[in-house]
Amino acid sequence: MAGELKNHIRKKIARFYGKRMIAPAILIVFLIVMFIALPVRSLFDPVPYSDMDSAEAKQKDGTTYVNADLSKLYFTGYRKMIFGQTYGYYYYSVTGEECTLILLTGQTCEQGVPMIENLEFSARITEKTPSEDRLISLLARDLSWNEAGLTKNISSFVLNEPKATGPVSVLLKVAIFFSLFFSIFSLALNFLYAYFPVTSPPVRRLSLYGNAMRLLNKAERELSTLPQLATEDMYITQNFFIETAQSGIAIVPIKEIIWIYKYSTLHKLLWHVFTISYTLYITTTHRQVIKCPKNQKSDIDGIMDYLAEANHSILTGFSEKNREETSARQGEGVFLTKLKKLLNKSPKAAPKEEDS
Repeated sequence: MAGELKNHIRKKIARFYGKRMIAPAILIVFLIVMFIALPVRSLFDPVPYSDMDSAEAKQKDGTTYVNADLSKLYFTGYRKMIFGQTYGYYYYSVTGEECTLILLTGQTCEQGVPMIENLEFSARITEKTPSEDRLISLLARDLSWNEAGLTKNISSFVLNEPKATGPVSVLLKVAIFFSLFFSIFSLALNFLYAYFPVTSPPVRRLSLYGNAMRLLNKAERELSTLPQLATEDMYITQNFFIETAQSGIAIVPIKEIIWIYKYSTLHKLLWHVFTISYTLYITTTHRQVIKCPKNQKSDIDGIMDYLAEANHSILTGFSEKNREETSARQGEGVFLTKLKKLLNKSPKAAPKEEDS
């Protein structure tokens, strides 16, 4: 068993953080597939669109978001209303060989100016709705156009500015950006922890009790020479309590432990109790609280008995008295102590002016 436990802590840390690389890696692959297969790419990098382009042709090419630069946009006189509020103003323009319907925000078109000589704006190419089809009929009547000829030449798609610049598109951009950023960051961080375990949080926390590297090497050495007590994923050596579970890794010097107790959890469906699991709680001198969940009662009882025997100052069992004594032993902490000293400093009294 001693040979099997050589560098056991480092191996478990590497395995623990290696598994945590899977989720961000899958998310990164999913986002890349979205950029390739879905029109998400044009959301971040809109395709240029000019008077000579066709909305229908662009849509067939897989383009969804465009950066349009058009001339001579005419107001139709119609607005799009949502819940009684103006959502956008309908304009039309001849682009390429077709007449294109354009929906602009009030800010862009100055609340519906009759004609815009030249305009550059972001838009989403959307399919014409039934209400927009009716708008074409009304527009033809208003302008005394031939409705059949107009319907034949007008694009089946609309350049919709509100959908490209509205809150939904902005939130989508933000969500994708931060998802990609945090996925890459998480993947890089877990890669660092997996391949360089000394940089991982469980080892860094040892710096509270001394030189982290020395304490890790000491714990590895004691564990490899045969632990004094071992369960499935908890070990006690001469000087350390060590947990290497799927839920986390912990390395704690026994002399730094103040309070230990267990907490039971019922796992049930409706009124039927299937199992009872136990969680071991360990509180240390530096306000660390280590939780070791989903353990057997016999394992936790054995760990608690051994720790209490190894360090007679350890408080055992949950009670208000033990909680208060633990708080008293921990003190106020370095930050609170310094803050209290700073606040207790009374300002120097200003010198009195002498009577002339």
